[in-house]
Amino acid sequence: MDVVIRNANLADGQQGVDVAIEQGRIVAVGPRLAVQTGREIDADGDLLSAPFVDAHFHMDATLSYGLPRVNASGTLLEGIALWGELKPHLTQQALIERALQYCDWAVARGLLAIRSHVDICDDRLLAVEALLEVKRRVAPYLDLQLVAFPQDGVLRAPNALINLKRAIGMGVDVVGGIPHFERTMADGAESVRILCEYAADQGLMVDMHCDESDDPMSRHIETLAYQSNRLGLHGRVTGSHLTSMHSMDNYYVSKLLPLMREAGVNAIANPLINITLQGRHDTYPKRRGMTRVPEMLAAGIPVAFGHDCVMDPWYSLGSADMLEVAQMGLHVAQMTGQEAMRDCFRAVTSTPAAILGLQGYGVAPGCHADLVLLDAADPVEAIRLRAARRMVMRRGKIIAESPRAHARLSLPDRPDSVNFRLNR
Repeated sequence: MDVVIRNANLADGQQGVDVAIEQGRIVAVGPRLAVQTGREIDADGDLLSAPFVDAHFHMDATLSYGLPRVNASGTLLEGIALWGELKPHLTQQALIERALQYCDWAVARGLLAIRSHVDICDDRLLAVEALLEVKRRVAPYLDLQLVAFPQDGVLRAPNALINLKRAIGMGVDVVGGIPHFERTMADGAESVRILCEYAADQGLMVDMHCDESDDPMSRHIETLAYQSNRLGLHGRVTGSHLTSMHSMDNYYVSKLLPLMREAGVNAIANPLINITLQGRHDTYPKRRGMTRVPEMLAAGIPVAFGHDCVMDPWYSLGSADMLEVAQMGLHVAQMTGQEAMRDCFRAVTSTPAAILGLQGYGVAPGCHADLVLLDAADPVEAIRLRAARRMVMRRGKIIAESPRAHARLSLPDRPDSVNFRLNR
């Protein structure tokens, strides 16, 4: 064996497990493996997980905060307007540099797969070219999946549908959309039909910004589920945001969730951004803004969490830390039961991996040796502490390391300092 990781805890609850790695893949998992190896790593009872996965991000806008100006209101619509102001001034080199910097942040935090939407409404497709180049450069250490995203509406913006098809022809992976931003509800529904039919014809996945609104009558997710069912796209279609669902009446939702489940539609919530941008027209009581995560999980709908934005026109914070995303999702959705908290960890690991269709993902024989060793004993503790990433491994090679979190006490009445683990 090339490497054996000893005495690790796994996210499924197994404890004291060894993981043997050879030629970039996991070949054995079990207690006290009797194997010869060139290198042993002592997990010392810490959590060994498959890497974090971000199912919803905007890498073309990341780290552009303050360009050409700051979003003064902090609202979604000003962010969209600001991005429109910035687009004519974008350069391919600047896009590449910012995206590569973000990918470095991601890897250091054990985030090794990202689905990024890329705006195709600029006829130059400059951002598409830039992120395709980034995808090529980061491939050895990060899986980057791109969504052709018509930010200004595929029917509303001139040439958007043509540009979307051009982007797919250049190598973009997924068909995107934003039906609630079309000029009318009817146009929104028509955009869903057109884009789903195109995806079905091309054998592609679909991921639409859907109903990112406080309006309970924004119901394009119903149309998306219908088209998924009609066209046989089960498992290949995702509705992102779905924030209007937090304002819908319970009777309508009781009909909607079975329709989504039947159609095999996935859902992605973006806790940091949804809680920030939604409910802006409310005084009090003020809506939380995030979609109905526990209810969708109970209905058998896969739900992942996305980071969405980091230091861009819509959000001035963020650090590529998916445990921060999971922690916010846990709080906003009030998912404080033991299994619910584990669902939040799955929402930034195994669930988005399945939505993206990642091959060889997991901690099992035959999987890629893509692993994160966290300074925590289990998923709940990892979320609570936003645990340090002791080690990040890609294809069996360590690509990032950080020390465990220690604190050193020095008390006036105790001459000796005391070292202790924050999480023990």
